[in-house]
Formats: sequence, structure tokens, C-alpha cells
Amino acid sequence: MQLSEIPVHSLGLFSDDNSHFWMDNLMNLLQRFPQLEYPHRQDFFMLLFIDDAEGEISIDNQKIRMDNAKVIVIKPRCISSIDINSKAKGKIICFTEDFFSLRYNNNILDQFSFLHDTSKVFIRLSEEEKNKWMYLLEIFFKEFRLHRRESVKVLRSYLNILLFDLERLYDPLGFVVSNSPKQQKIKEFEKLIEKDFKLKKMPAAYADLLNVTPNYLNKICKEVTNYTAGDLIRKRIVIEAQRLIHFTNYSINEIADQLGFENASYFVTFFKRQTSKTPEQFRRLSNQ
Repeated sequence: MQLSEIPVHSLGLFSDDNSHFWMDNLMNLLQRFPQLEYPHRQDFFMLLFIDDAEGEISIDNQKIRMDNAKVIVIKPRCISSIDINSKAKGKIICFTEDFFSLRYNNNILDQFSFLHDTSKVFIRLSEEEKNKWMYLLEIFFKEFRLHRRESVKVLRSYLNILLFDLERLYDPLGFVVSNSPKQQKIKEFEKLIEKDFKLKKMPAAYADLLNVTPNYLNKICKEVTNYTAGDLIRKRIVIEAQRLIHFTNYSINEIADQLGFENASYFVTFFKRQTSKTPEQFRRLSNQ
């Protein structure tokens, strides 16, 4: 489905109490929140624990079937739509980045590899893992509904447990938390890209903001991510271009303008160099 404008939803879709956290059962989800059925962006993280359900979830250009037990991760800024049957069994958990950063000086979410923009969007669960999640989520949900004293701290702790368990499943060898200056600088760089990629497309502009030289920025990007600084900027631009091409009916000229290109010809050349397809070819193939 193509739209003239992609709506952006906040947690206010589910609750009007300005909360940074919300969870519920999956049953009758679309009957209660029909906006989720249509392509949209959201400014929060969403975890969908699928126990028994039918349907399909679309995240950017990827479709995930509701078959065996799994946890599906929808990250902020992605374009997603949910098609799920009314009798689905499972849980939906939604939380903002601030839910963690209001407590921790450094955003602990950066530690979880499955929350990174380039990570896969779902994790399958074995029967044993599914049963463990069902047990934990029932305790979690009871805490959420009762709103007892210090409830937010308890909810954050439960969510932390689930996220660490997901990380173990996503990366069984275990992850090493790195707080080296280089790692921190790359995280700052990635946040700046997210904020400014439509206006700033050259590494030198970001190096200036980070108070480092372009050569140093490029060097640490290669060391930490195996990509150059320019690669990381271009990857983010391509992701946004693909979202707009697939999910909207904007013309190529309009998309080029939205992404800050001087003209459509330059955008077409850039997109083809990165993807081996023209924007029109990508639109045609992605809508088949």
C-alpha cells in the first residue's frame, strides 16, 4: 500500500498518560488500534511476542509470517504494518528510548545488538524458551496493570531481563560491552547521521561536529564497524530512500527533494550506484 504521507505514531496511540512504556495482550489488537494495520512510522521500540497467531508483519521491505513462536522487533523510524488475527495469543511491549535514558547516564540500549538498525527483525524461540517467556511476561503484565509503588523501576527491570535474554538468543556467544572512546565516538556519529543525513552527506561535516579530523573518523569507523564513514552515511540515505520509494506515492523528484539532493538526476545516479537498480526499478520490483 502506497501513501501520500506516512503517519508517525507515538505511545499516545495506546495511552493518553504521556507514559514511556505500555504493554498488552495481542488479542483484538487491530480492532483496538486499527492504525497499526497501515504503513506507519513510530517513535518508540516495539516487541511482539508471538505465541499463537496468524498473519504477517511488514517492516520496511521485509515480511515476517506469524508461524512458530518468535519475538519480532520493530525499531523507531522503520515503516511497518501489522496484519494479525483477532484471536492471536501473545504480548505487545512498547517503550521509548527515554524509558532507559531517564535512569541511566549512558543509554544501555546501545549494548543490545538486536536493537541496532542493521540487525534482523525477529528471533525464533524454542518450546522451552517460549514457555519461559510466557511465564515472565505474565508477571511483567501483572506489574504493569497494578501500578504499584515504584512500578516504573520494576517494569524497567523486567524489560531489562527480557532484553538480555533476547541478546543471548540473538548472539549466543555473548556480547562484550565496549565503552572505549572509539566506540562512544562511533555512537555519537551514528546519532548525528540519524539527525542530519538529509542535510549533511559528507564525512567532513560530521567530523567537524565530533571535533575530530575526517581521516580519524574514517579510521575508527573502519576499525569498529568495518565500514568507512562515507559508507555509514550512504547506507542511512539508501534505507530512507527505499522506504519512501516503496511505501509512498511520491515522485522520484519529490523523494530526491525530501532527501536533500540537488536534483533528481543526482539522486538516481546515487541510488543506482548503491543498489544496482534505479529508483523506478526498485519501486516496480518491491511492489510486485
